[in-house]
Amino acid sequence: RMSKSGRYLYVIGRDARINLIDLWMPEPTNVAEIKVGLEARSVETSKYKGYEDKYAIAGTYWPPQFVIMDGDTLKPLKIESTRGSTVDTQEYHPEPRVASIVGSHYNPEFIVNAKETGKIMAVNYSDLNNLKMTIIDAARFLHDGGFDSTGRYFMVAANASNKIAVVDTKEDKLTALIDVGKIPHPGRGANFIHPKFGPVWATSDLGDEVVNIIGTDPVKHKAQAWKVVQTLKGQGSGSLFIKTHPKSSNLWVDTPLNPEAKISQSVAVFDIKNLDKGYEVLPIGDWADLGDDGARRIVQPEYNRAGDEVWFSVWSAKDKKSALVVVDDKTRKLKAVIKDPELITPTGKFNVFNTQHDVY
Repeated sequence: RMSKSGRYLYVIGRDARINLIDLWMPEPTNVAEIKVGLEARSVETSKYKGYEDKYAIAGTYWPPQFVIMDGDTLKPLKIESTRGSTVDTQEYHPEPRVASIVGSHYNPEFIVNAKETGKIMAVNYSDLNNLKMTIIDAARFLHDGGFDSTGRYFMVAANASNKIAVVDTKEDKLTALIDVGKIPHPGRGANFIHPKFGPVWATSDLGDEVVNIIGTDPVKHKAQAWKVVQTLKGQGSGSLFIKTHPKSSNLWVDTPLNPEAKISQSVAVFDIKNLDKGYEVLPIGDWADLGDDGARRIVQPEYNRAGDEVWFSVWSAKDKKSALVVVDDKTRKLKAVIKDPELITPTGKFNVFNTQHDVY
């Protein structure tokens, strides 16, 4: 995650170690470090006006907890357990893992998602000594998600339940639970203007080839709001990320976990202006020209700030060659291939501006 200012990069590993990197130094420099548990996946900073970057938060798989820290130093200030009952059977769960966390733009709150319980916690950080949380019942098993185009509604996948939970972060209430395809995995999802249904947010699925498009405008498109307004058929199952950009008319869908090499080594791209036309397949793995027998799985399309380039990771094992492939968004042609011995199984790539401003 990026700090609100764009100066600091917060990096968390599965080993629960957080590095705070100052990007404004002559060379990016690690200026603080902390280990918040044994296993983790999420970190975020405070975004609400008046609290910008004052706090950071990390959620762990083990122990089942979240840690609120000083945003400048990573000094731990508050540790809270996530143990509790599940939303469906009301059974006590001893180790609900923390999945994604986002910083609210409408309240001084972190939105914390607990996998096994299916609960979404709006954690108010305005007074840490008298911590207040709003517990929102959603569905098991919460994973990843992102905001709609207004930044008000948080859309998160309850992937084992095959649902998308929609939370109004202004009112701290569940707006909808939407049935989608098998094991939705949106990353942060993709916001765009549908030619017929107006503002929408899209997710692809791990368990099938479906792309689910959900209406997100309860004011001007009330009839379509919080419903699947269209489904697209992609290349196949195994998708992890879907991406577009406000200045683009392309919708990119990866399939790195598909068992067929032809599908996992390529990417599908749809024309938002003509979604019914179907997708075009781009052979990103071949374009990387790595010259060995690595898996070359294509993962996580990421735009530059201008919205005219899309970057892809070419995933191979640690003892094989990997790369980053840059594609011209307008022409869908190869623009550059970046190779380096230190690019070992690259995964996420995050444009500073887009991440800072929740552009996706």
